[in-house]
Amino acid sequence: MAPAGKALGFFLEANDWFCNAGLPSDITIVIDRVKFHLHKFPLSSRCGKIEKLIEQTQNIDQDSRTITLENIPGGPNTFLVIAKFCYGIRVEFTPRNVVIIYCAADYLEMFDNYGDDNLFVRAENYFHKHVLKNWKDCMVALQSCENVMSQADDLQIVNKCLNAIAMMACTDPSLFGWPMMMYGRLQSPNGSILWNGINTGARIRSLESEWWFEDISYLSVPLFERLVKTMEARGLRPEKLTGAIMYYTRKHLHGLGRWQGGQNIKIKSIASFSMKPAIVDQRVLLETIVKLLPEKKGKSFCRFLLGLLRVALILGVNDNCQDSLERKIGMQLEYATLDGLLIPTYSDSDTLYNSDCVERIINHFLACEEKVTVLSPRSIVSEVSPSSVPLRKVSKLVDNYMAEVASDVNLKPEKIKSLAEILPDSARSLNDGLYRALDVYFKAHPWLPENDKEQLCNIINYQKLSIEACAHASQNNHLPLRVVLQVLFFEQLQLRSALANVADDENAHTGPLSIMPSGGTGTAGNIVQRDGWVTIVRENHVMRVNMERLRARVVELEEEFNRMREEMKRVSRTQSSIESSWFLSRTFGKCKLLLDSSNVEEDVVASTGPATPRGSIDRPRPSHHSKQR
Repeated sequence: MAPAGKALGFFLEANDWFCNAGLPSDITIVIDRVKFHLHKFPLSSRCGKIEKLIEQTQNIDQDSRTITLENIPGGPNTFLVIAKFCYGIRVEFTPRNVVIIYCAADYLEMFDNYGDDNLFVRAENYFHKHVLKNWKDCMVALQSCENVMSQADDLQIVNKCLNAIAMMACTDPSLFGWPMMMYGRLQSPNGSILWNGINTGARIRSLESEWWFEDISYLSVPLFERLVKTMEARGLRPEKLTGAIMYYTRKHLHGLGRWQGGQNIKIKSIASFSMKPAIVDQRVLLETIVKLLPEKKGKSFCRFLLGLLRVALILGVNDNCQDSLERKIGMQLEYATLDGLLIPTYSDSDTLYNSDCVERIINHFLACEEKVTVLSPRSIVSEVSPSSVPLRKVSKLVDNYMAEVASDVNLKPEKIKSLAEILPDSARSLNDGLYRALDVYFKAHPWLPENDKEQLCNIINYQKLSIEACAHASQNNHLPLRVVLQVLFFEQLQLRSALANVADDENAHTGPLSIMPSGGTGTAGNIVQRDGWVTIVRENHVMRVNMERLRARVVELEEEFNRMREEMKRVSRTQSSIESSWFLSRTFGKCKLLLDSSNVEEDVVASTGPATPRGSIDRPRPSHHSKQR
């Protein structure tokens, strides 16, 4: 007992705790090098574990009896609260300390068989009656489980908190008077917010579906993962679940905000004012988030995935995580944008952009398209099938991507060719985008050999080039000559077909133009017929002008084509004559074909000398003296 007139209490000296009970201490409890000089009876009457340890040390001298407690939940601070409870001092439970006290009471075996209304029962009742019925308290208690996770799991504290939070998040907040239950005393019966008991007049918006996003963002990655899985098991709508995951990721994953365009809007929190910010590992967070993301499609979600992929390449996540991200992006590649696909190279590669990653994403998209085509009804024509629309969008996206990365001087011809050939020919209604990408590539790589240029140009289907693209290609100095001739040929075919169509349209309009509109029943009818006739006349005039221009262009192209064909023939004739003269010189070089017989005889006489070079050397030479004679 404490001395008369003095309240029972504990005081600290150096690293030791003492109780002013008026009696000398007969037991010492050591926890993490902190000593508690206490008495056996108050502790053994409430703590079963300490009673057992005292019985094991009965042979030890009473004055030096010391008990060491290891791995007690909460450490010395929690044991101080338990010691006060054993000495009859009242314990104040809060949402932050109830879980640790709950676990410590279980560790010390403070059950009812060691005294009525013991600490374990008190903590359990407070947890179930107050914490689990209030959103804010439940969130704070769940976060406090971080330090005693194993003990809290054994007592099912974590699962109970997760189930309660998931139930409140899945339930419509307008039911049961929410968020009155969540705010507790902060809300008056009519739904307005109270401050120091005064009605502020401000009302809480209870119908917001994202009201809980900010609160769960304070949880650690393992607890957040378990909460998401619990919500999914309870039937939370996928769009809400995805929104919560995206909100959590944008808040904690550094470097993601720059790719999201400032989309992370902070939502007003309920419990965050009493919660501590979570400390997360970036790589663990990203790998966990990728596993939690559901199968969803959308523009904002695709942009979010592309931002995750950039950060994943920087952090160097495992191959499974990267492959999963690329597969999820490939499933909705039609929603991607060009700036999202321009992923820089973060490795030691010479290229500016990671085109290998983009190529894998396109392969995942094509695999998904094949599944859609197989599952689609056979009666639907391929041109109007649902899969054709995404395929055409992706083809335009890929052409724009190639045109953007083609300016990289380190990009190899094999890579630009693989990107161009990865999509089927049916994906492109026109090859103008493909031609534009190759034109940019040729301008950025002027040293490229003609053979490589021709191989790249073979990818283009010239029949799918528009008239404007053909006109540009026919005057493109960066293209090989053979390619220009092919372009001119197909341009002539297109212009002739266009002229035929214009002529058919003109013939179709000449019928109505030759017939004057008959008089109507009134002035309004005459005005309508006259306006229609004037419109047809104007359209006919425009068609005639366009047809004349097309005819002039056809004549120019035919003249240019004939001129180039004659030039090619002349070059080929010159080349053939050179080759024939070279062949004759090689064939008749050893025998001189002469028409004069005397010359032949001289050559025969001259050839009767020695056949070996040495014979010609041994032939006598005239001396200078004979010359003078």
